[in-house]
Amino acid sequence: MENTSSESVTRLLVDASAGKQDAVNTLFPIVYAEMRRLAASYLRRERPGHTLQSTALVHEAYLRLINQKVSWQNRAHFLGIAAQTMRRILLDHAKRRIAAKRGGGQLTLRIDESVIAGKGRDLNLIALDKALSELEKIDPIRSRIVEMRFFGGLSNEEAAEVLGVSAPTVQRQWAGARAWLFQAMKTGDEL
Repeated sequence: MENTSSESVTRLLVDASAGKQDAVNTLFPIVYAEMRRLAASYLRRERPGHTLQSTALVHEAYLRLINQKVSWQNRAHFLGIAAQTMRRILLDHAKRRIAAKRGGGQLTLRIDESVIAGKGRDLNLIALDKALSELEKIDPIRSRIVEMRFFGGLSNEEAAEVLGVSAPTVQRQWAGARAWLFQAMKTGDEL
């Protein structure tokens, strides 16, 4: 999407939402490349030997996204929803794997210091989802910002555009969300 202007991507998303097949055909390679980059980046943080590959993650996410009846606002809005979708797919994958092992082998996710305050650490994806769900009850905006920044790879500016707030507001909320998640993951028993 970086080689295509935001306006043309927005137009293609609007046309695809309206059911125009030529827009869907033009849009796919553009969003596919961006989603693949995001999925590959995200999966690099997963535990070694993860069975879900970025291609499968992107394909499943794209199919879910394109079949939704959403009035896409712009590229950032699409990537924000894509982040939510990828999170759900990865969580479902983790739950199926744990269920197959009857509770054994907790899945871990590599979170770096730019996401959660403090040093890099391994976190359980299901525990992270539980913490995010709790954060959503307390502060839905911060939860959405985590999804967009961490799962979707959006910048502060892109997240601000999706949420209709300023980039400095997103930056402050992002810092608060990271601190809250750090504490919640540190004392995960309380969640």
